[in-house]
Amino acid sequence: MKDKNIRQVATVPDGGLTSLLRLCEADDDINVVTLTTEQEGIAFVCGAWLGGQRATLLMQSSGVGNCINMLSLPNTCRIPCLMLITMRGKWAEFNPWQIPLGRAAPAVLEEVGALVYRPAIGSDIGATYESAANLVYASGASAAVLVSQRIVGPKTFEKGN
Repeated sequence: MKDKNIRQVATVPDGGLTSLLRLCEADDDINVVTLTTEQEGIAFVCGAWLGGQRATLLMQSSGVGNCINMLSLPNTCRIPCLMLITMRGKWAEFNPWQIPLGRAAPAVLEEVGALVYRPAIGSDIGATYESAANLVYASGASAAVLVSQRIVGPKTFEKGN
């Protein structure tokens, strides 16, 4: 993020993003904004761009459904929109509510004009994110890097956790 001069991070916190969010919060050059809903993040990313800064949106796949209508804003206005999305609803999923958007998110993002990147292994995430950022900031496109649940690890909610 710092190599791409991203100074604003918008997020609806997710367990799969905890380590990354902690690194961002500890960095004096990055401002982390916690959202009440993911669609606010699309407006935030666009507003940051219009204000002369680069931003990224971090969320999990269930939040993609909240963004569908708002994704028309960066697409229509050719404003760079970079997203990092942790996927749910597939590998080791315990919550059936996560399955529909876990399956649909990639196609939904593509249908609204976002380019979708899927790193195969954890060590590919950084290079994939960098590639997406290069394209987004060079072209004014929207792009999403989808990090599979297998890479992030299964989410569990056990008593006492």
